[in-house]
Amino acid sequence: MGDIVPYIIVFLIGSFIGSFLNVCIYRIPRNVSIVSPASRCPSCNTPIKPYDNIPVLSYALLGGKCRICRTPISLRYPLVELLNAVLFVACALRFGFEWQTAVYALLCSALVVITFIDLDFHIIPDVITLPGIALGLIAGSLLLNDPFARDSLLGFRASLIGLLSGGGLFYAIAVASKGGMGGGDIKMMAMVGAFTGWKSIVLTTFLASLTGAVFGIFLMIARGKGRKTKIPFGPFLAFGTLVTLFYGQELLAWYLPGH
Repeated sequence: MGDIVPYIIVFLIGSFIGSFLNVCIYRIPRNVSIVSPASRCPSCNTPIKPYDNIPVLSYALLGGKCRICRTPISLRYPLVELLNAVLFVACALRFGFEWQTAVYALLCSALVVITFIDLDFHIIPDVITLPGIALGLIAGSLLLNDPFARDSLLGFRASLIGLLSGGGLFYAIAVASKGGMGGGDIKMMAMVGAFTGWKSIVLTTFLASLTGAVFGIFLMIARGKGRKTKIPFGPFLAFGTLVTLFYGQELLAWYLPGH
């Protein structure tokens, strides 16, 4: 039981941070302060009491409705809280209870916010990616290990090369596609590269392109969408980043046996 307790604590921390991520997802694209006012019901504007703001649990106890006006609350709220909690535990399981685990957990949270904002508004906010780039460079220089060689520090040089590789590759794609790739995607991959290095950029891009293509084909077949239908790429980049972060070594070993 003692071995499970630290992970339960990590799960709870992740869920409460996930509650804050819901605030960010709703307010950032609307240019509303994420600090004030306090959380309110979007329908009746009643401030939400602390006991009604417990991640996941409050949603279940309230039956997914506002206590005052009984308007249904989106299922997304507890899902974001649960997703972030699971990602935090995954970081702890993968990297142990080290400083780099906290940094990677923050990266995961940033990817969650980016994913849901991009799904709703087709934008990736600079307020997430630009500070993320700076944090990635600092953390890569001082704390983070290379996801493909975790016994060695990533280092400033590798972090900078990752930043330039991620941003440069997607800038080139944006130029070649004449606007088919947005500036938000460029800065997002610069951020990811700063955290994980250039090798991760290659695998992340491949995974994002593969899953994005499969999803696009599914939309064309199942829903009759045309080839020119705009699909936000941020969620696929986030997915590719997470798979690379947690399973990059294994995928590389599988693809290049004896590497």
